[in-house]
Amino acid sequence: MKILLAMPYPNAKRSLFSRFMIPCLTLQQIAGITPQEHTVEIVDERFEKINFDKHYDLVGISCVAYNSLRGYEIADAFKKRDVKVVFGGYHASLLPEEAKQHADSVVIGEAELTWPQLLKDLEKGKLKPFYRANKPVEPENIPPARHDIGVYTPFSEAIQASRGCPTGCEFCAMQKIEGPLFRGRPVNNIIDEMNSIKAKTIFFADASLTINPRYTKSLFGEMKQLNKKFECFGNINVLSRDDEFLKLASEAGVNRWYVGIESISQENINAVGKSTNKVEEYEKAIRKIKDYGMKITGFFMFGFDNDTLDIFNRTLQAIYEWELNEATFSIVTPYPGTRLFERLEREGRITSYDWSRYGEGNVNFKPKKMTEDELSQGIRSIFEDFFSVKSMLKRSFNTSDINPVKPLIIFTGNIGLRSFYKKEKFNM
Repeated sequence: MKILLAMPYPNAKRSLFSRFMIPCLTLQQIAGITPQEHTVEIVDERFEKINFDKHYDLVGISCVAYNSLRGYEIADAFKKRDVKVVFGGYHASLLPEEAKQHADSVVIGEAELTWPQLLKDLEKGKLKPFYRANKPVEPENIPPARHDIGVYTPFSEAIQASRGCPTGCEFCAMQKIEGPLFRGRPVNNIIDEMNSIKAKTIFFADASLTINPRYTKSLFGEMKQLNKKFECFGNINVLSRDDEFLKLASEAGVNRWYVGIESISQENINAVGKSTNKVEEYEKAIRKIKDYGMKITGFFMFGFDNDTLDIFNRTLQAIYEWELNEATFSIVTPYPGTRLFERLEREGRITSYDWSRYGEGNVNFKPKKMTEDELSQGIRSIFEDFFSVKSMLKRSFNTSDINPVKPLIIFTGNIGLRSFYKKEKFNM
């Protein structure tokens, strides 16, 4: 069969910075578990348009909430051409009945155990409406993604070393997709896959590389030989305490940590169940990461139930005191299928079911201690302050590093973040 794997993109106009986006690892992973007798093509709409007149026997679409409506448009267009359509990914896994209205079948959760069976059933004319794995896939049975297709940029690619997250934050759906059990792929398998990646920077699409420090330390030890740069997600509890972990990370080539700081309020952190975060450890973790020569991007969310109007200024001051290299700002988003969505729906606080608004830049619920407009204006004000030219120049050149290129890299990164989030999240 000739198979198209597509990632929807709701914005018709592609920005200049789309060329720097990381390729869709999910589609490359699906291609990696597709039997070799089939021909697979990947089209990511962030980079190129879909040719609806091209012949395909099957179209697989992966999406999250914000691009799901565009995914349904793509599916409907192919179904009008009598092409079989299958949905997968987070949104379809959390709302399979909705996705099924636009597809012949829906793959729910991990696909390694179900996608090959779906293809066999389709060839026999016995396609089932839903495919759900009855157990988590064993990590040694996760094959490498196909990095020979779906690559649009030479700068960076993604890889996944592990699955599962034991933390289970209220606002996150990862446990429903990957489960709460940490599953690390064999280190040799990961290194082999990395050797197939031509890009010099590799992004880890794991929930966090700090969940099992012992496992990650062994991985870092093997990564030294690759002569590549790496970017990873990590949690405060390990990054603030484990010097050996940070030393090995730096030696392995890790140059940036993405850290879900989420909120400077411990009350908020406790309420959402993020047990890895202690507010008093934030500054220590940031300092340690920078001391080992790595950069840090802090992720912040606003609109938690305990947030009041002063949360924006207090957060901004903390960020400046910590001297963060980069930061991203999001409005708390109650993704369908999460415990947060279920709670807010019970409380009658969900205000929009338009999934195109679920890109973390819109208010889709009634906040507790501020108005919707105050939340929207507050996050825009902190965004504009942090990404003002004055602020970007100050943090870029506020470094003791004698390498004159470093400030330029930081400044360019901030410019890129500002432009990307202005367009993609806040529509400014």
